Amino acid sequence: MYLPAFPRVAAQFHTDTSAISLSLSSYFVGFAFGQIFYGPLLDRFGRKPPLAVGLMLYIVASLGCVHPHDLHTLVALRFVQALGGCVAQVSAVAMVRDFFPPEQSARIFSLLFLIIGVSPLLAPSVGSLVVVSLGWQWIFVLLAVFAVIILATVLVALPEPHRADRAISLHPAHLFRTYMAVAKQPQFCTYATAGAFSFAGLFSYVAGSPIIFMDGYHVSAQTFGAIFAVLTGGFIAGSQLNLFLLRRFTSARIFSTALTVQVLTGIVFVAGTQLHRLPMPAVLVLFFVFLSCIGLTYPNAAAIALAPFSRNVGSASALLGFVQMGTGAILSTGIGVFGGRAVVLSLASTALVSFAVLQIGRRFLRETVAAGEENDMLVLTH
Repeated sequence: MYLPAFPRVAAQFHTDTSAISLSLSSYFVGFAFGQIFYGPLLDRFGRKPPLAVGLMLYIVASLGCVHPHDLHTLVALRFVQALGGCVAQVSAVAMVRDFFPPEQSARIFSLLFLIIGVSPLLAPSVGSLVVVSLGWQWIFVLLAVFAVIILATVLVALPEPHRADRAISLHPAHLFRTYMAVAKQPQFCTYATAGAFSFAGLFSYVAGSPIIFMDGYHVSAQTFGAIFAVLTGGFIAGSQLNLFLLRRFTSARIFSTALTVQVLTGIVFVAGTQLHRLPMPAVLVLFFVFLSCIGLTYPNAAAIALAPFSRNVGSASALLGFVQMGTGAILSTGIGVFGGRAVVLSLASTALVSFAVLQIGRRFLRETVAAGEENDMLVLTH
């Protein structure tokens, strides 16, 4: 919803859209680091109490973004907003394992990402209407209203899927050991890292698309909303294609094949850009294919990375989210600093790094625990 407002926010603060994208980067940074703190809280206190507290923080920060004093204040408030909102993602990922058996993980993740994908599909269009009709400040009012509705739904309708485990210590040293134990698990390390770099292409697209289309091709806010919706449809299409492919292929094979296509698409994108032979229709097609690949890689990488764990799922999903969001935050910050030239290069480079991590990591895996298996030898104990 916030992306179509970039030019108007930039005009109000007398800067350019690249500088405004830093407020998006600060959100990604807060979203990444916040998950590290929520993971153990979700394991110790259950899912609902930390979820409610985080949503309340999100609501307060959203209202603060309505009238920021200056750009620095907006960037800081967006960071706080993310610290509250990130609990929704880490708890949702953990609750996939709470509510559903492991053999359904990849399929449920695809359905989950369909729901997540509908939001960016509709949000820029809604955001552009709000910007034109009411002003960009009302976007944050609307976000706060949405969060209030979600909070009420959580408190009234969501069953508590995880019993509080008071045996889980919140001492910093113990939390560090827990996260280190998760990170050292070879399968988690390989697929969480490879999946993060593959998924990072989505962050490059989100942060860079206003610069490419609104600054580069000079499209209006309404046209940008339509373009964003169509391209995000690629991500949704990929996640839904994954549901069909999982009937015939393993998550590991789907991830590897989709990642290969993603790498090739990124290379074509960079080559076309360097040769100045990419008209806008070609850019749209390449973005669509690239995002479709992410729709395939992300749910399978998440399912494989979390498969070895039957306890500390909250901590494992938090670390997974931290790696993913942290990688994306770094890339989006680079786009905010270097501008549109960094967008296409980051798409190709992140896909190549993901492919390299997968090939190297596979050499250290004695066997892969499938998303449909339990491995008690890999359960973290205290």
